[in-house]
Amino acid sequence: MKPSAKARPRRATRGPPRLDPTQREAIITREAVAFFAECGFEGQTRELAKRLRITQPLLYRYFPTKEALIERVYQEVFVGRWKASWGKLITDRAEPLKSRLTQFYREYAEAILTYEWIRLFMFAGLKDLGLNARYLKMLRERVFEKVIVEIRAEYGRPPIAQLPITVLEIEMVWSLHAAIFYLGVRQFIYGMPLEADVSSIIDAKVTTFLSGIRCILPAKSRV
Repeated sequence: MKPSAKARPRRATRGPPRLDPTQREAIITREAVAFFAECGFEGQTRELAKRLRITQPLLYRYFPTKEALIERVYQEVFVGRWKASWGKLITDRAEPLKSRLTQFYREYAEAILTYEWIRLFMFAGLKDLGLNARYLKMLRERVFEKVIVEIRAEYGRPPIAQLPITVLEIEMVWSLHAAIFYLGVRQFIYGMPLEADVSSIIDAKVTTFLSGIRCILPAKSRV
């Protein structure tokens, strides 16, 4: 006789495999980036845990507060995508200034013109989390001021050790940088696809910027 169903030995059911803590943290971070980019920083960690198919207490074992999770997202998206080589690229005078700026902004655009980057940056500003101020301070020190030093050298204007950077110079570099950022806003905030190749747009904007910047630079030193 065949054994009855009740008599048959039962196989132990296994739950999902346990993940290494490093793997689990990486998965939570990746999903948090996508979640906040979609929902904004008003999104609740309870909903995030549901998407991850984990409990909220487990989420808090890795990130004790929502603020800690947001900080991790900031490090992942805004700091983590920054290339140390960009500073050298901007200041390497073995290459023409136009080529350097064009190459930098092509690489920078590739890093930031994504759904996650643009939307997270916009949401962070609306929520006034302080993340934007930190990032823009880094941007001024690592890009804007270096660009102005190189522009002054290119056009034979006084070095900043002799004459400090002016407000107008910073504003003009801002205008170039904002124009690149706005390409992402059009795509991922307004839902308007670009009608031209990004590299071509950047080439044109850098050319236009360098053609006009000399008009607001300090006067050449008189001998």
